[in-house]
Amino acid sequence: MDRRARVHTRSTLAENLRTVLRFLSWKLLLLLPILLVFAVPTYLYGLHFGNGVVPSLSHFFDVLSAPAPPATPTPLPVFPTAFAQAGSILYTIREGDSCDSILTFQMYMGNAGEIFSDVKPQTVQALNTAMGQNCHAIQPGMVVSLSPHYPLTAFGGIVHRIEAATPQQVLPTPLIPVPDQEPSTVNCSRGCLLTVELAPQVNIHLVVKTTLSIRIGSWVWAQAMMPRKAIQGFDNYPYVDPQTPLAEQSFKACDLQVDNVHDDNSLSCDQLAPNTIDIDGGSWLLGVTGSGGLDHWGYHYPKPLPPNTQVLLWLSSAHGNLVFKPGNAAYRYNQATHLYERL
Repeated sequence: MDRRARVHTRSTLAENLRTVLRFLSWKLLLLLPILLVFAVPTYLYGLHFGNGVVPSLSHFFDVLSAPAPPATPTPLPVFPTAFAQAGSILYTIREGDSCDSILTFQMYMGNAGEIFSDVKPQTVQALNTAMGQNCHAIQPGMVVSLSPHYPLTAFGGIVHRIEAATPQQVLPTPLIPVPDQEPSTVNCSRGCLLTVELAPQVNIHLVVKTTLSIRIGSWVWAQAMMPRKAIQGFDNYPYVDPQTPLAEQSFKACDLQVDNVHDDNSLSCDQLAPNTIDIDGGSWLLGVTGSGGLDHWGYHYPKPLPPNTQVLLWLSSAHGNLVFKPGNAAYRYNQATHLYERL
């Protein structure tokens, strides 16, 4: 056998390339340019998209994990310089008048004969004292004093103290000591007693029942029943003592608003006891004009009134809401005579 047949000659580069090309499919060669056409733009778009999305996602999670920014405080209204003032209206008796008819038609007191009844002489005696005349001996030409019965008032103020009406639940002692912290809000769904500042150095107590969050420093708006004069044997005596100062008195709230949130589920004023709103078709309200007072409720008076004017208004009951309608009785307090005069 020839030994030269066993000697393999070394292949050249061109021969190797031809060998590789023979093994590659012509279809693959056609696919490569297509892949390049789509791959390059896709890569460039993905690179651009990633550069934009990743920082956005990072910012999004940074915002979620960051503490909430402090709320911008709402500017508080200006404190009034005057306050709701209890007072009377003078009325001259006419032919055919009786105390019951006067109260019914002049003061809209629908059940005057039930509240002041001869069956309970102490109630009639209290009425004689309030009117300044003996109801059994009135004559035409006599002058009597008429006071608003079960009057409401309306005001705004800053909460300085919150006391829960029910004891707070006692929590178990934690294993790890924690610093004592006063809760930022109190559950007032079962009732709270608020100390509210109506003006510098003038505080009142407001009984509320609400599911809204109330904090120290909150501004509250409320209509409320004014505290009435205590008469022995006459628990539902309807008049306010005009000599009693407003400060440190306790009021039952209705139509409540905390900061900018109105409590649509708060007690309506006709749910406060005692009252005759549903029987009378409305209620008397004592208040003060101005941004820190009755202007909040948008009342339109028979004539323009400057701020801090003490007024007495008759509010009509409309579907459970008390509103001041054109033509309703409206009076302005006279500081000189200590009487209310019709506007």
